[in-house]
Amino acid sequence: MGDAAGVGPEVIMKALAHRELYAIARPLVIGDARRLVRAGAIVGSRLALRAIAQPGEAACEPGAVDCIDLGLVPPDAPFGALSTACGEAAYRFVERAVALALAGEVDAICTAPLNKEALNAAGHRFPGHTEILAQLTGTPEVSLMLIAPGLRVIHVTTHMGLLDAIERIDAPLVERTIARGRDLVRRAGVADPRIAVCGINPHAGEAGLFGRGEEATKIAPAIRACVARGWKVEGPLPADTLFHRARKGEFDLIVAMYHDQGHAPVKAVAFDTGVNVTAGLPVLRTSVDHGTAFDIAGTGRADERSMVEALRQAAALAPRAHRSSPDAHR
Repeated sequence: MGDAAGVGPEVIMKALAHRELYAIARPLVIGDARRLVRAGAIVGSRLALRAIAQPGEAACEPGAVDCIDLGLVPPDAPFGALSTACGEAAYRFVERAVALALAGEVDAICTAPLNKEALNAAGHRFPGHTEILAQLTGTPEVSLMLIAPGLRVIHVTTHMGLLDAIERIDAPLVERTIARGRDLVRRAGVADPRIAVCGINPHAGEAGLFGRGEEATKIAPAIRACVARGWKVEGPLPADTLFHRARKGEFDLIVAMYHDQGHAPVKAVAFDTGVNVTAGLPVLRTSVDHGTAFDIAGTGRADERSMVEALRQAAALAPRAHRSSPDAHR
């Protein structure tokens, strides 16, 4: 459910009013039932709320929201205000979801936004969902991928300063990121993805004129290694034209070197509909591509389209072996 003080509860209640989602999945909320009821009243929802304890109790039928109710959100917690209690609850929601996924009781996790400051105030020192999921699943390294109409972008580095990101990037990391991205795109149905890799510097270094040779030492060796495997990988290429080329259909995946290089183009074209996918986890996780939006939380104005698309992507990427069983689509 994400941070209860943010827009997560509202976008969940709005998204689960889209009856067509129940034809492709069995949505189940891990969160706080009272908060969802309150959010439903704010957005004018007619959905009923069913508080349950285990996934097996969920009906997952249109017209009602099934919620594994952890009861951790104070009833009087305001919307739009930083809350340590809400930060703690947000962490516990993720923790329970991961436990259920690792146990095979759910096929995918779809996360509403959490607030990093509230999370840290509660004593959980993580920059975001991605790092929490990596620790809870015992995964040493994961990658963040953004999906938008005409764009799939995976990031070599994410939540760190730019100088730290450039220092962190090396050829083995770039190669592993390409591999994680390729695997996820193949799971989405693209048999032999065309992958473009961004440079770090303007014009991908302009043959060494810009930067300190980062393209030649940190990126090019990884591309050569991937090409040697028979993969369709090109680069390093200038980022200022690459995203346009991908939207024209030239590439199935872009590999961005740092946070803003990948995030800015995606949010420019799909701020309300982009989806975040974590590549490399032993469980499938998708997410909305927006924050807690404290400035509009509690007003009913939050847009649910990113949550709807995140649920669709979760269903599309869920383990294929489970898709033939309606009872497993959760």
